[in-house]
Amino acid sequence: MPPSVPNVQVPTSRRRFFSGAATVGAAAAVATALPQLATDRVDAKALPPAPENGGGYSLSEHVKRYYKTTLV
Repeated sequence: MPPSVPNVQVPTSRRRFFSGAATVGAAAAVATALPQLATDRVDAKALPPAPENGGGYSLSEHVKRYYKTTLV
C-alpha cells in the first residue's frame, strides 16, 4: 500500500473564487440559451416543382435581396 498523504487544505484565494464563479456563470448562461437555440428554427418554404423541360430558375425573395445588394 502506498503511504497515505495527509489531508492538506489548500488556501483559497480571491482569484480562484472569481474564476470558479465566472465558470459557473458561463455554464449557466449556456444551459439557459441552448434550449432556445434548438427551438428557434425557421421552417423553409416548400420549393415549387422543377419544370419538366429543365431550367428551374425562380425569382425568390432570397434572389431579390441578392440583386438589391448588387445595385450601385
